[in-house]
Amino acid sequence: MAAIELDGVTKRFEDITAVSDLSLTVDEGEVFGFLGPNGAGKSTTINILLDFVRPTSGTVTVLGHDTREESVAVRERTGVLPEGFDVYDRLTGRAHVEFAVDSKEVDIDPDAVLERVGLGDAADRKAGGYSKGMRQRLALAMALVGDPDLLILDEPSSGLDPAGAKEMREIVRAESDRGATVFFSSHVLEQVDAVCDRPVVLEHPVGF
Repeated sequence: MAAIELDGVTKRFEDITAVSDLSLTVDEGEVFGFLGPNGAGKSTTINILLDFVRPTSGTVTVLGHDTREESVAVRERTGVLPEGFDVYDRLTGRAHVEFAVDSKEVDIDPDAVLERVGLGDAADRKAGGYSKGMRQRLALAMALVGDPDLLILDEPSSGLDPAGAKEMREIVRAESDRGATVFFSSHVLEQVDAVCDRPVVLEHPVGF
């Protein structure tokens, strides 16, 4: 069964075509690499998958749900690491993960999730003092809460040093081994090649 199906998806913003006639299928349990330069439409496609943006034309199915009709069901089963994640400066790392735990209505130890992404020692620090790499790890921790069926990672290596990027890839592989589907979006070929089962390259749409 496919975890993600896009058929003829186009998204226009007035006179700009952000995504043009995109069709793709991502299998369950696959680590799918979504590769392309900045501005190619990767983030717009992700927003369409989550029903934050409606396509101008085409159909989108995620985890067996039509995203237009059942977006809440999709989000309940999806963990997202967005590009440019912003922290709440006055909240600790633990408080961020506790928020995700409450939102997903699951019973897990926030400290265990923070430890998994290498932030165990920084759990009580306010996230406003985190480095860019630490903020990226925090976003990953929040995405992992609840063992989601689908992980959508938008530029997940941003801000990470080589060791951190390697740890992130190990977590991605562990999630795949658990049975989760991973949609890994990046403009860095080496990162996609190192972890993904299958890459697709998204080019600038005609009329961009």
